Amino acid sequence: MSKIIFDSGISLDGFFAGDNRSPKNPMGGVSGQIHSWMFNQKAFWEYLGFEGGTEDSADGKYIRETIARTGAFIMGKRMFEEGEASWPNNLYKADVYVLTHEIREPWVQEGTTTFYFINDGIESALDKARQSAKGKDIRIQGGANTIQQFLNAGLVDEFFIHIAPVFLGSGIRLFDGIDKDKYDIQIEEVIPSDLTTHLRYKLTNK
Repeated sequence: MSKIIFDSGISLDGFFAGDNRSPKNPMGGVSGQIHSWMFNQKAFWEYLGFEGGTEDSADGKYIRETIARTGAFIMGKRMFEEGEASWPNNLYKADVYVLTHEIREPWVQEGTTTFYFINDGIESALDKARQSAKGKDIRIQGGANTIQQFLNAGLVDEFFIHIAPVFLGSGIRLFDGIDKDKYDIQIEEVIPSDLTTHLRYKLTNK
């Protein structure tokens, strides 16, 4: 049965993205600081369809396992707009449900990625993603506000946080406005790494 998960990098002071986000400045320009652990992994570049990376370590094993378990994605319009112009074709290799007020026909890419534009809320997106996932997990890709909506609705089963050893000082916090009484939270796994600390949490509704 599908789990609802998210998988996010944050700074040591809790920021998911920087200031002044836009399609010309994705993630507020902080991706290199928060996600540097991925960029030297061969598994990351394989996923993008390119050659690259210098390592194939436990970080790479984690990347492959997360990709393998994911059957569908949900994201917010802002994240989609930041990536639409620059993402390689067929990046997600699965159906992606974009939360938006825009009425738009599905964007079918070459390969196995199709973006569907959902106008009637997170529950509708989740129902459609379950059908697409076919028993694999549904990943709430972002941005932070979209993840917060799913958390506050009590819909998340598990999440992964990758804490980069960097202070950003300002930006968009991942856990702003979270209902602190919604879940019992358990640490399921801690994976140390040179450039981040991987943490896996299990959530149970109270």
